[in-house]
This record gives sequence, structure tokens and C-alpha cells, in this order.
Amino acid sequence: MNSLTFNSMQFHPIQSNDDQIWITSSELARALGYAREDSVSRIYDRKSDEFTSDMTKIVPNPQTVNLTVRVFSLRGCHLITFFARTEVGKEFRKWVLDVLDKESLQQQIDTRVKISAEQQAELKEIVDRRAQGERRLHAEMWARHNKHFRIARYSDLLAIHFQDAVNYLETLEIKSKGNIYIDEKQSLEMLCVHARFFQAWWSTHSPALAKLNPLLVSMLNDNMFSMSSAISGVSKKCGFAMPNYDYDHMFELKTLPHERYRLLK
Repeated sequence: MNSLTFNSMQFHPIQSNDDQIWITSSELARALGYAREDSVSRIYDRKSDEFTSDMTKIVPNPQTVNLTVRVFSLRGCHLITFFARTEVGKEFRKWVLDVLDKESLQQQIDTRVKISAEQQAELKEIVDRRAQGERRLHAEMWARHNKHFRIARYSDLLAIHFQDAVNYLETLEIKSKGNIYIDEKQSLEMLCVHARFFQAWWSTHSPALAKLNPLLVSMLNDNMFSMSSAISGVSKKCGFAMPNYDYDHMFELKTLPHERYRLLK
């Protein structure tokens, strides 16, 4: 990422070999509304024991030969805002979290991070529990799962798809004879679940989107209300209960995509 913009101020991140975004202390001070460019460095000097090496470091100054400059990673910038005493500090803190969330997701996409051993164990527990020792059913569930996500084996699942995999395996309908099928009722149930996920995302992020296009957000809010009524009606008619997820916190910026499965209640 070559540049970042906050409130019309453009940052010029320092290049590093660790794939992190590093911002100079002087640019960070200006973004936080300080008149003095050394204000952030002064904050750091008072609170240095609370920072780690992946939050701040000294690097050669790209603007001046033989001089160095202190830089802060996004996590370091986030910590600085808790000590800053400016009006824009709170707004900047939210902006940093937004950038962190986007960077985390993009890194997973770019590097195609696969699920961890812990996540593999979570999926295996679901299949073992639902198969109840039936080898044919066990194999069938994994086959359907792998075909659905277009992978050779479940350990190849990308981390960004983990929550979808949990929901898929938990809602896969099983006949008593061991055959697996998805009927009309289950299709409606899966549709309602995904609609509820989207509503949770909308509830978290619509305030920020409203700043860009308040009229569009107002129109979509009406659609969200209609969607809630539709989900409730379909659920009652078909006789199924929505999964008890922690929807209110699932899509907060501090909640990374691969950690959302922990919000299962």
C-alpha cells in the first residue's frame, strides 16, 4: 500500500520487509491535530514501556540522509490514540481499526491462509458428532463439504471461509439411512441464515456508509426492516430456529474474519 488518506491528509507509509504499514511520528502527529511534529514522539517517550517492537521502531529517514525517524505500525498508531488528547483522536482510532481489518483480510486473500489446526479440529468435531460413528456418513459429509468449497481436502479450506464451513456442516440435513440431501426447507433456512449475517454486517457498518450516501443508506434501512419480517415469517412457517450467533459483535472491526467462529454461543 503506497498511500493512505485520513480526513484529506495523505500519509506516505515507510517501506519495510515485514509487510506492515509504518507511519512516521511527524505525519501521525499532524493527523491527530497536533501543531508540533514531535508531539507523538514526546508521547512515546512517556509511555515507551507499553509499546512492543512490532508497534514502533527507528528507521533511516527517507527524506534526509544520515538521519533516522521513528515510525509506528497501525497497531502502534492505535495505541498512541489512547494517550493523545486531541478532538480528532477518537475518530482516528476508528479509522485505524478499519484499515487494520481491511489489511488483515487482504493478507489472508493474498497469501491464501488456510485454516489452523484448531479450526480443523473444530470442523472434524462437527462431522464426527453428526456422523455418530457411521463411516459412510462420515465420508459423505466430507465429500459434500469439499465439493461445496471446491477443495481436495478439508485442511485446504481458506481461513476466510471457516465460518461458512461451520454453518454448512451444522445445517447439512441427514436422513436416517445416512444419505445427505438439501431440500427446500433447508435451502430456505440457509438463505435466512445468510440474510441474518448480512443484517449484522449492515448494522455494524451502515453508520459509516451513511456519511458517504445518507439517502442510499436510508433506502436500504427500509429493506432491512422488510428482510427482518421476511426472515421471521419464513422461520415460523418452516419451523426452524435461527442459529444463536453473537450477531451484534460478529462484524465489529476488531473481530478478525478467522476469529468469528468463537462468537458461537
